[in-house]
Amino acid sequence: MPVAKKKNALELDGVAFSYNRQPILEGITFTVAEGDYLGIIGPNGGGKTTLIKIILGLLKPEVGSVRIFGENPAQFQRRGEIGYVSQRAQQAGMNFPATVEEVVMSGRASRAGAFHAFRSEDKKAAENAMETAGILRYRGHLLEELSGGERQRVFIARALATEPKILILDEPVAGVDIASQERFYDFIEQLNKEMGITILFVSHDIDVIAHEVKTVLCVNRRLVCHGSPRELIKEEFLEKLYGKGVKMIVHGH
Repeated sequence: MPVAKKKNALELDGVAFSYNRQPILEGITFTVAEGDYLGIIGPNGGGKTTLIKIILGLLKPEVGSVRIFGENPAQFQRRGEIGYVSQRAQQAGMNFPATVEEVVMSGRASRAGAFHAFRSEDKKAAENAMETAGILRYRGHLLEELSGGERQRVFIARALATEPKILILDEPVAGVDIASQERFYDFIEQLNKEMGITILFVSHDIDVIAHEVKTVLCVNRRLVCHGSPRELIKEEFLEKLYGKGVKMIVHGH
């Protein structure tokens, strides 16, 4: 019996964008299949954050097109199918008296609708998300009482509460200790393998990307490479990303 071909979760074709006439992205073309675990890497100022904003529909490309499950982001109606956790997520709410459960429940707002009361299905989805993220026992705790790694899981749970098909993580372990990072990577791999969530993982850490993801996207204004992690360690790609003389030392995992 033939194996069904995976659909594309994401398609970019010839995308370009600039700030104040300064090119930030040029001719970006790639596809992401459903169920992929994609690492996005590149130097500071190379366009990673702009690329994410374009995918999320927060910025409109000057040239080219973006499709999420075949639809334009601006017209994409199923916003709950895209979960996003920003680099600054774990610093958010530190002085705001919100419990873990309240933060995770806020992720259901896109499905419940503005000014609508949460339904039993919203509460169940939030509970499932907290259980998946391993934070159910903290549901009544204030966010400020948790460690950096635990707070990061809260915001992952918030994204999971929307029941996403795509999860975008922007530098998700910034400021998190090494032991918590390892547990976090195992957790993300589980989401990808067991739940089939398509994951876009933005990082500056080449070593992490080389070990953790299925596919790598290297961006430095232009698309430098798009392929398996072993492609990333080629000197020609590293030079295009970070300049000559850069070599990668791959550590054991």
